[in-house]
Amino acid sequence: MQEIRAHRTVAMVLFNDVLLLDVTGPMDAFAIANRFLPADQHYRLVTVAEGQGTIRGSCGLKVVADLRLEQLPASVDLLLVPGGPGAYHVALPAIERWLPQAVQQAQRFGAICTGVFLLGRAGLLGGYRCTTHWNYVERLAQTFPEAKVETEQIYVIDRSLITSGGITAGIDLALAVVAEDHGKALALEVAKVLLVARHRQGGQTPYGPLLAAVPRDDSPIARVQAYIVDHIDQAFTVQKMADLVAMSGRNFARTFQREVGITPLQYLQNARIDQARKLLECGELPLKVVAARCGFGSDRHMRKVFCERIGMTPAQYRAQFGGA
Repeated sequence: MQEIRAHRTVAMVLFNDVLLLDVTGPMDAFAIANRFLPADQHYRLVTVAEGQGTIRGSCGLKVVADLRLEQLPASVDLLLVPGGPGAYHVALPAIERWLPQAVQQAQRFGAICTGVFLLGRAGLLGGYRCTTHWNYVERLAQTFPEAKVETEQIYVIDRSLITSGGITAGIDLALAVVAEDHGKALALEVAKVLLVARHRQGGQTPYGPLLAAVPRDDSPIARVQAYIVDHIDQAFTVQKMADLVAMSGRNFARTFQREVGITPLQYLQNARIDQARKLLECGELPLKVVAARCGFGSDRHMRKVFCERIGMTPAQYRAQFGGA
């Protein structure tokens, strides 16, 4: 049974060029939860910022924080850092110096989207599992190797740290906190008011491409990558790929993994999935035709691969991401 306490304080840090949906999405989720809670159990929502000036969000809207950084309440249940260009394009030295002490005043702390970069620059990610927007997970892992970056989850809870994927995933984070504080039934009621799913299918994986842009230079490995994408309906083996650039199968596989970071067959599968997703998003081709055009051999095999890699079937993917 969840511990029920009065007035859990949620504090949100503000700064210039913050992405306001990272702020308002979670804050509105907590505010809606208050509609269902007794008055003495409401979330107390506060915003804090450096100085007393007006904060301009990345969309141009202006907001004024409730408190200065140094006025953070002595006891905070959850301290959150939102993302946006202001979190990862520029340093925020005052906030970065303030955060280590501030999290000592909080029972839990976390970040929405790229706000996790601020936590990292403040030295607060060491040894923690965390995540961010799918487009930035690789950069996060490279920038803060002491963190254990997870790439697929919508949100990650590790002890006192909670982080989420991009933008609207802050709502998922807030719903998880509400469920932890007051039970899953209340979190479901809040999700219904917000017209969002209590649990999303597939995590972050369905939202971003599995492969980066295909290189088009004249190196042997790049030529094979481009050939695979341009002839995705064909059958491939590692040896066939190696033959394209007159390499032995073993040397090709070793060189490919070193340069690309995944095996040739993993690359092939990711390329097939990405192409299938494009066809599912843009048209009403029968699944058998999609499977054939992408080299899966059968719609049954395509379904198996989608379930394992994307977390949903091709039909479910089309229903969620296909055109109206």
